[in-house]
Amino acid sequence: MKSNRLSRLFRLFALAVTGSSLANVSLPSFFADNMVLQRNAEVKLWGWASPNEEITITTGWDNKQYKVTPDNQANWELTISTPGEGGPYTLNFKGYNEVTFKNVMLGEVWLCSGQSNMEWTANSGIDNAEAEIAAANYPNIRFFTVAKRTAKSAQLDLEGNWQVCSPETMKYASAVGYFFAQHLQEDLKNVPIGIINSSWGGTPAEIWMPADYIAEDEVLAAAAAKHTPAKWGPIEAGRAYNAMINPLVGFKLAGVLWYQGESNVGSSVYDKTLGGLIASWRGAWKDDFSFYYVQIAPYKYEGDMRQGAVIRNSQRLVLQQIPKTGMVVISDVSPVNDIHPRNKRPVGERLANLALNDHYQINKGVVNGPLYKNHETKGRKLTVHFDNAKGLYFKDKANMFEIAGQDGEYHQATAKIVNDAVVLTSDKVEKPVHVRFAWHSAGRANLFNGANLPASSFISE
Repeated sequence: MKSNRLSRLFRLFALAVTGSSLANVSLPSFFADNMVLQRNAEVKLWGWASPNEEITITTGWDNKQYKVTPDNQANWELTISTPGEGGPYTLNFKGYNEVTFKNVMLGEVWLCSGQSNMEWTANSGIDNAEAEIAAANYPNIRFFTVAKRTAKSAQLDLEGNWQVCSPETMKYASAVGYFFAQHLQEDLKNVPIGIINSSWGGTPAEIWMPADYIAEDEVLAAAAAKHTPAKWGPIEAGRAYNAMINPLVGFKLAGVLWYQGESNVGSSVYDKTLGGLIASWRGAWKDDFSFYYVQIAPYKYEGDMRQGAVIRNSQRLVLQQIPKTGMVVISDVSPVNDIHPRNKRPVGERLANLALNDHYQINKGVVNGPLYKNHETKGRKLTVHFDNAKGLYFKDKANMFEIAGQDGEYHQATAKIVNDAVVLTSDKVEKPVHVRFAWHSAGRANLFNGANLPASSFISE
């Protein structure tokens, strides 16, 4: 009898504790103290609570109250309107329990993702690291770094927390993300910037895409199937997306910064892969947000010495295929013997100038290097025209142009700049048809425009 009574009491106690905990209002980890919410936007908030529990949300910037009731799956969500930049504010949620987030800012939120060059921190080793860390006192810049996780199915939450930018926190944050935010603030007049970094070194693009999206496309599926196991990270389609991106879907963004491609070297269809990633993310968010990315740096990859150039050209092609995208070229600030270029400041600043010019409509002048536009032939001459070509010049005497005739055999060409176009000839090509530039994995562009930005690798075929 005594045993049965104790057992019954224990079950009642367990039920009481479980019921209480299930009733608590809770939210994903990225809704927290120190967070940045997108300004001037319709922002979605969501979480969990007991079904039919009325939740009152109070926004500190206007003291307005919103009410929402979870469904029978214990899920709730609500869309609120945010005004212009400001803070710090509080954001209060009250149901059976009460949750209050403090030091909340309204500003611009950017998601950074990719592999090691996006993940790379000042503490990992960047140029001028000691001085950059010491100067990193920007309380209106906030970092959220997503912990590395994988999952076979889509997850609802992830690990991480918001941190205020200081010398101590900056050195463990994405260096590219930090320099982007710092430069953005200069023109946006100290508007709060939230940087969410979800990156994993050595990973191919396919792990960052929904697996079902890849499976439905024969080209993407075939490319994904070619990856071989690696000890430093996953290769299976969708694994990082499920655990490190899907929980964020719906969190209102200004845009995305992407730095990846080294682990896809060897692919001839990376433009389709990157284009698919962009489309799948925009589809998941139901938001045609800006997407800016870094062209991979020159590097001496093993094997075919053209494979790095193939990826760079694929990245260039995405600009033509996918709207509201932008690319920065960094071959001039990257050594060819280090796959992790340490000069991260110009990378972040070029991304910021691209965003300021295209996304925020602030005139920053020319923010892109020369990009292949078209070419024409006349006799033995082939003339290449570029976008962003004003002030075109060669930085050294290295000749990185090659031309080919109908036989497809490329030969080094003599190059001359005429009226911001490049005129090419070769004694070995009587009737030129095709042209390529910096077509080598370690090819560093020596062609620049008047803004001192380098040209992208390209092939006209």
